Amino acid sequence: MLHNPASGAQDARIALATVSRTLAAAGAECRLVPIGHPRDIEALAERHAEQALAHGGTVVAAGGDGTINAVARGILGTGCRFGVLPMGTFNYFARNHGIPTEIDAASRLLLDGAVQPAFVGTVNDRIFLVNASLGLYPRLLEQRELAKRQFGRSRLVALASAAVFLLREHRHLRLRIHCDGLTDDVETSTLFVGNNRLQLEQLGLVEAASVNRGLLAALYLKPVPSIALLGLALRGSLGLMGEDPNLTSFACRELTVTLPSRHRRASRIKVATDGETARLQLPLRFGVARSRLPLICPSAEGTS
Repeated sequence: MLHNPASGAQDARIALATVSRTLAAAGAECRLVPIGHPRDIEALAERHAEQALAHGGTVVAAGGDGTINAVARGILGTGCRFGVLPMGTFNYFARNHGIPTEIDAASRLLLDGAVQPAFVGTVNDRIFLVNASLGLYPRLLEQRELAKRQFGRSRLVALASAAVFLLREHRHLRLRIHCDGLTDDVETSTLFVGNNRLQLEQLGLVEAASVNRGLLAALYLKPVPSIALLGLALRGSLGLMGEDPNLTSFACRELTVTLPSRHRRASRIKVATDGETARLQLPLRFGVARSRLPLICPSAEGTS
C-alpha cells in the first residue's frame, strides 16, 4: 500500500491505522510503503507490482487523484491488481468507479471487491485517469495548490482560489486541433480532455457517457471576458456547462494538438494531468491506452 501522508485533510496515521486493523482482522497481510518524493512514485509502484504479482497480491494507492495517477503509471500493463484508498480533496477517480470515500468501507472493498478493467487516457508519454488540460486550467491548478499550502486542503479553499483566479486577465492559445480525420484552428483560453464520467456529468456535458465506450470527451472555450469565465464556472457547479454557447464539446477516439504554422516557435507547452503539471513536447497526442487497469471495484451484485 503506497501512501502519501500529505494527501487530503484526514490524519494519515489514523486513516492508515484503520486500514491496517480492517485488513488484519480479515487475515490479510498489508505492507505500508510511504511515498517520499513524487518523482519516485512510478518506479516504486513498478517495483512493488512485481512483488505483488509474485505473491498473488495487490498494489494499493492511498492518496488523491495525483497520487493514484502516479501509482497507476507504474503498474499499467503489468497485470497487477490495483486498489484505491481515496484520501484526496475531490477523489473523482474513486467515486467514478463506486469506491467509497470512507476509509473503513474502502478498506473492506479491497477484500471483497471485484476486478473491473478501467480505461486510461494518454497524452504523449503521460496517462490521465480523470482529465488532461492545457491553457487556463493548468495555471488554475497551480494557484489552487499555492492556496492549499497557505490555507489548508479543503474544497472551500480550492473553490475560493479558483474564483479569484478566474477574475484575472488571461491570455489565449491559438491551437490546431486534429480529431478523427477533421482539422480546425481555434483560439481558446483552455482545452480540456476528460476521461471521467462522473466529473463530466457534474459539469453537464452530454459527452460524459462516451468515456464508458473507450472514448475521450474534449471541450474548449471561446475567448471571453474574465467575468464570463466566472459565470461558466458557476454553470459548471450547477451542471449546466454544456448549455453555454461559448463552449464547444465533442467526443473523440484520438486528438492531436499542434500550433498553427505561424505560431510554431514553441516546442513545449504546459499540460496538467490529474492535477499534476508538466511541460510536454508538441504535438500533443491524446488517446486511450491499450492496456486497462485491473481495478478493484464494488461487484455488480453488490451495487445492484
